[in-house]
Amino acid sequence: GGNVRQAIRQLKYDHQPQIARPLGQWLAQSWLDANLDRPVIVVPIPMHGEKQKQRGYNQAELIARSFCHFTGHSMQVNGLERVRSTEAQFGLSAAQREHNLLQAFKIGKAFQKNKPHHPVLLLDDIYTTGATIKATTQVLHQQGIRVRGVAILAKARPWKDEANS
Repeated sequence: GGNVRQAIRQLKYDHQPQIARPLGQWLAQSWLDANLDRPVIVVPIPMHGEKQKQRGYNQAELIARSFCHFTGHSMQVNGLERVRSTEAQFGLSAAQREHNLLQAFKIGKAFQKNKPHHPVLLLDDIYTTGATIKATTQVLHQQGIRVRGVAILAKARPWKDEANS
């Protein structure tokens, strides 16, 4: 729990992109251990271009690359596009998060051209309220694209627990 959260923090905020590979491998092992190995197209949750430019990479994409390397699944980076920069979700209520993400995503170029033959597996680093997953799933469903589920590294804990980690 705490080690994974610390690794995610380093990946996102301490410019440590190499941490994505073992995180993706760990997630892949969990996936394979759960025997969920039906064909899916892995779609990492996209970042807005400006934010990705600042960070230098999208951590979900790096984790997804590693996950796909170890599971053998295909990845489609351009399945979704983040079209609106949103304020940081950290510290927002569930309702604020949902409102923040309205019209933040659209179908990416790859899925505009060719709908995937297999269901999509969304991949993200942290699950907090589910607002991001709900927003992206809605966009995919509106285009007739099935979503098998979501692979995440960690579920956010309530604020009060952070001090005790």
